[in-house]
Amino acid sequence: MKKYDIVVVGSGAAGVFLAYELTKIENKAKVLVLEKGTGLEKRICPIKSRNDGKCINCKTCSIMNGYGGAGTLSDGKYNITTQFGGDLHRYVGTDTALDLMEYVDEVLCSMGGSEAKLFSTANGDLKTIALRNNLHLLDAKVRHLGTDRNMQILKKIYDYTKDRIDIQFNEEVEDVEVLGDGSFVVKTAHEDYAAKDVVLATGRSGSKWMSAICQKLDIYTKSNRVDIGVRVELPAEIFKHITDEVYESKIVYKTDQYNDMVRTFCMNPYGEVVAENTNGIVTVNGHSYADPSLKTENTNFALLVTNRFTEPFRNSNEYGESIARLSNMLGGGVLLQRFGDLVKGRRSSERRMEKCFTRPTLKATPGDLSLVIPKRQLDTIIEMIYALDKIAPGTANEDTLLYGVEVKFYNSSVEVDSNLETKIKGLYALGDGAGVTHSLSQASASGVFVGRRLAEKYR
Repeated sequence: MKKYDIVVVGSGAAGVFLAYELTKIENKAKVLVLEKGTGLEKRICPIKSRNDGKCINCKTCSIMNGYGGAGTLSDGKYNITTQFGGDLHRYVGTDTALDLMEYVDEVLCSMGGSEAKLFSTANGDLKTIALRNNLHLLDAKVRHLGTDRNMQILKKIYDYTKDRIDIQFNEEVEDVEVLGDGSFVVKTAHEDYAAKDVVLATGRSGSKWMSAICQKLDIYTKSNRVDIGVRVELPAEIFKHITDEVYESKIVYKTDQYNDMVRTFCMNPYGEVVAENTNGIVTVNGHSYADPSLKTENTNFALLVTNRFTEPFRNSNEYGESIARLSNMLGGGVLLQRFGDLVKGRRSSERRMEKCFTRPTLKATPGDLSLVIPKRQLDTIIEMIYALDKIAPGTANEDTLLYGVEVKFYNSSVEVDSNLETKIKGLYALGDGAGVTHSLSQASASGVFVGRRLAEKYR
């Protein structure tokens, strides 16, 4: 059995920045990171080379897993805020959380991110216009790196840490055992690793695994929400006056019909819509790039409806998965519908798509989202599109494209203390995998936070 002081499960944003801090701060800890996915150079999605644009359900999805986690092949958007993106501030304090996110930004800039502009959504004019139309623009500073620059920065961070931190790729952790002396055994199919401290940083794709481990170790988890919606794609000119100024506009709306909350999420100016595979379920997301040659003529963003459930129902993620599976069943993957077809109650067809002025950036199956998304959520999305049309005329055009479904699975919140440590001493749970955070900035910050504490322990 190989012995380490610290074993980290997962090399997503939290794991990457934890390793960075344990490299930067002088300490004597012997550290191992176990990652079920591959290294950066092998994170290539086969969809790119297929004419039909279909997900082939790889055993380990390269979009969701591998060094850097699900954020690696996203558009590299870091939001410095506590208004959204997780609850790190509830554990460490608001000032500390913001300081940690600012530090993450400094590290990113030192690795090449300084070329990317830092936007601010704290714009009086835009907020005023939104409020006049019952829309609420949340405050944040936004550093958009772009998928391409994000990959380059992560490569530099990896190179910085690789001689100090051991990392094993394609090594999926099967179990974590607690021994009588308070130490741990982390088990994979190939090897058992002894550790004094274990950090669970599995990210979004590790939600089911995290829940199973917590259940086994009798660690309390609280069922979280699930957000269900669509990815909207339209000509970039429609949102240009907003994206040129603030880039990422996080807009929240409370509907008149149901009093439900719906919000924009992950806005990608001049970007592309992509498919991703979470636990065998194909959903949609969006990317954008720093390289001007990779920009498209469209902007895309998600519209997500928040769903919170009361007792006795606790399986919020399973609810979202069932809707996504239905979309996969009807469309063989991702479904695509024109907004005009949706409001007229007809499915989009290949013939109608041929006449569409908005050219889709993801090859998807034309269909009818009303057969997939429950009426309440769909009504909410439609009302939100008409609300956005008031501040960005053209949003409600017939040829606005809707891809379905987009689901954000929020992992069950693991019960941790102010050090992000579970009731089992030496076992930490952080990042998106623990339900503590829901964003790159906050996940990275949680890694820095725990990394500093472990570095101090092993000085």
